[in-house]
Amino acid sequence: MSRFYISLWWSWAWRLSVSTIIYTSLFSGLMTFVLYLKEGIKPFNAELFEALVIIFEFWFIIFFGIALLLSLFQGLKHIFNHCHHTYTLELLSCPQESKMQKIEVIGYGDLVKVWRKWFMLLIWLVGAQMVLAVIFSTLVNDTNSLVNWFSIYSLYGFILVAGYFSFILLVARCKKVRIAKC
Repeated sequence: MSRFYISLWWSWAWRLSVSTIIYTSLFSGLMTFVLYLKEGIKPFNAELFEALVIIFEFWFIIFFGIALLLSLFQGLKHIFNHCHHTYTLELLSCPQESKMQKIEVIGYGDLVKVWRKWFMLLIWLVGAQMVLAVIFSTLVNDTNSLVNWFSIYSLYGFILVAGYFSFILLVARCKKVRIAKC
């Protein structure tokens, strides 16, 4: 079973990373281009290129969080009905109905309740990791600042680690998700 969770996590983490970087790059590139157009289209030179790269990097950090949320929602759809080491996660119809059936074609509307539960689980797991990281940072570092190390990228690392454990707990906490053989 651990191979299933590792394979599921790996495919999710890979997809999350790629889609987050693509969305962030597109949003940042679009914002940089709009600002370039707003200032008037000037001929390219080394100084202008360097300024555009700095603007792109500035917007990249800002849009990373937005793209991460978008990718988290979209990525959840792709973990269902894909075989990983002879097991698959299945999304079921509403558990209040008398007969729960596997949803074959999953839409984003089917995921809202599951995503909310999974996202809250992810938040709690990331919060627990951050508490442990602050405690460890306080014990190891002599500086007065507790969160010097914190950035959107360290948060992303915490999300990746929490994602593994969230898939294990999701099956136990959500009645609409089950593991089945494939």
